[in-house]
Amino acid sequence: MNPIRSRHGVTPAIFQEIRAAGEPVVMKGLAADWPFVRAADAAGYLRAMALPGTVHFMRAPAEIEGRMHYGATIGSRNFTREEAPFARFLDRLGEQAGAERPEALALQGLPAPQLMPGFAEANPMALVPGVAPRLWIGNAAKVAIHHDPTENIAVVGAGRRRFTLFAPEQVGNLYMGPFDPTPAGVQVSMVHLTAPDHARYPRFATAMAAALVAELDPGDAIYIPYQWYHHVEALDRFNVLVNYWWDPVPDASPWEAMMHGFVSLRSLPPDQRRAWRAMFDRYVFLTDGDPGTHLPPEARGVFGATSPQAIAQMRAMLFDGLRKRLGR
Repeated sequence: MNPIRSRHGVTPAIFQEIRAAGEPVVMKGLAADWPFVRAADAAGYLRAMALPGTVHFMRAPAEIEGRMHYGATIGSRNFTREEAPFARFLDRLGEQAGAERPEALALQGLPAPQLMPGFAEANPMALVPGVAPRLWIGNAAKVAIHHDPTENIAVVGAGRRRFTLFAPEQVGNLYMGPFDPTPAGVQVSMVHLTAPDHARYPRFATAMAAALVAELDPGDAIYIPYQWYHHVEALDRFNVLVNYWWDPVPDASPWEAMMHGFVSLRSLPPDQRRAWRAMFDRYVFLTDGDPGTHLPPEARGVFGATSPQAIAQMRAMLFDGLRKRLGR
């Protein structure tokens, strides 16, 4: 494993350079001045700010050691989903903090405005203005290797966290599980990073050799680029992560394109898949640059379809073709 690069004093302008590079970066002390980070009692800070309301969380027995994942079979889970008033959830965390072998508790992805309408204003994130924060609260739980279909800034608000990241190209070495069902909404690796079965998953060693890792303290943040795989381990008995998800191209639909590829390309014979791989590299992934430079602008057609109107027209053509095929 290799360390994730760190930067101090990251400003919005510097962050744009970081994003353009497309590599993960730890932003040291980015939120060190947040009132939440500086609070002597992080749980008390959240309790005082929260509105009355019920939250949903995951709960698992001590013997799984925080590794929330599938159960004995795919389709089952080794944890339960529960709900309770937010104050009661914090009470449970406090109770488990003193246990010799605590059960795992994890409240994941709670939109802060839903429960704490003043949190974002009191603890601003200048790098992504207008993006609402989400809260991840729990004890020493381990989030299985997964990726987000968005870009991500994650800020450690309380406790410490260890992040292990894998570039998208490592997907073949990560032994990802099915798209559906999933333990918690996204596709996850079948390998437990903190207890890997190398006999069953031998290529995972290759992924680990290329992995990037960092431990973050309160006030530190990490930029996780689009579709980078990551494992997140909370290291203390009370942890809070604040994250920001956003999609710079919200109207794109790559997931639907891949699903269409499953249906229309994967069953082709090898020689035809070879031909279409070359076409995709040339016209979709632009591996040789702009494929239409040899044509006059007025003749480029779909090569130059970048305006919202042109893309909408292409989508209409795609949907019309799908309807005709389904209507056969």
